[in-house]
Amino acid sequence: MSGKLRNIGPKSAAWLRQVGLRSREDLAAIGSAAAYVKVRRAGFRPSLNLLYSLEGALLDCHWQDVPEARRQELAGIVEAGLAALPPPRGRPAAAPVQTIHHEDSVPPEPDLFDNERGGDQES
Repeated sequence: MSGKLRNIGPKSAAWLRQVGLRSREDLAAIGSAAAYVKVRRAGFRPSLNLLYSLEGALLDCHWQDVPEARRQELAGIVEAGLAALPPPRGRPAAAPVQTIHHEDSVPPEPDLFDNERGGDQES
């Protein structure tokens, strides 16, 4: 994000740059709700605070000063926008990783002299 926007920290700015929003003008052109949906669609997991921060940046006010009615309106727009997205391709979203150790899954070490004594056995 070129130029510093109010409410937008380095992590949020990096997310916005990665989805092609590099200036206040880019953000204003699509709006805070569409920008938030773009960030989510790119695979990032922002909270709704990002949505309110984007709106506050456009209104040039602190994100907590965005009126509650406007917050609810934005949340509804985002919910509808996210519902319209196609399901993720391939595997579902990753779940917490669990490590399972199977005692029986390790093959036994081979017996190097299995029924033979190094070739000394008569045929």
